[in-house]
Amino acid sequence: MKELLHIVPDKTALLIMDYQNKQLSGQPEETRERLLDNAKKVLSCARGNGIAVIYVEVRLRQGPPDFRPWDRAVRKASGREPLGAREPLFEIHPAVAPREGELVVTKRRIGPFSTTDLDETLQNLRIEKLVLMGISTGGVVLSVVRWAADIDYELMVLKDCCADPDEKVHRVLVEKVFPRQAAVATAAEFIKALE
Repeated sequence: MKELLHIVPDKTALLIMDYQNKQLSGQPEETRERLLDNAKKVLSCARGNGIAVIYVEVRLRQGPPDFRPWDRAVRKASGREPLGAREPLFEIHPAVAPREGELVVTKRRIGPFSTTDLDETLQNLRIEKLVLMGISTGGVVLSVVRWAADIDYELMVLKDCCADPDEKVHRVLVEKVFPRQAAVATAAEFIKALE
């Protein structure tokens, strides 16, 4: 495990994914508080060690839909909420909000690689390792683990900085699925690795 937790700050990026008020509001209060507390500690440590911090947010465009008519999952949720609106519900939570100069990547789908220039940005920064935290574990985190592993990024998932509406899905992913392609660690283990 020690080898898997080796972090070279200038080759590492912390991805804070979908830490928006809407996604956090769907979590039980205790989970929400734990997520934000852990995320704040990780963010502070990453910034203090010169690790690139990149935010991923989800927003759909106003107007024509961003999906094909046969995309069942998206079509099912479409029309029930104004995801493109710039209102507090869709903003990144203020406890972990970006500082001036930190990148915010706006995606249109569950995963950020297919609808953004995230990979190009990471390559330009010479990033080799991604540290992931996000909501939800079975959504954005799973998508990034699969895609990023396929394009040869080294990965670390901070399991107590991720959550899913279904706790069983979260547990299976962090215990059984992610370890095949990523180091899975806690916020405390990440911070200790940088000390």
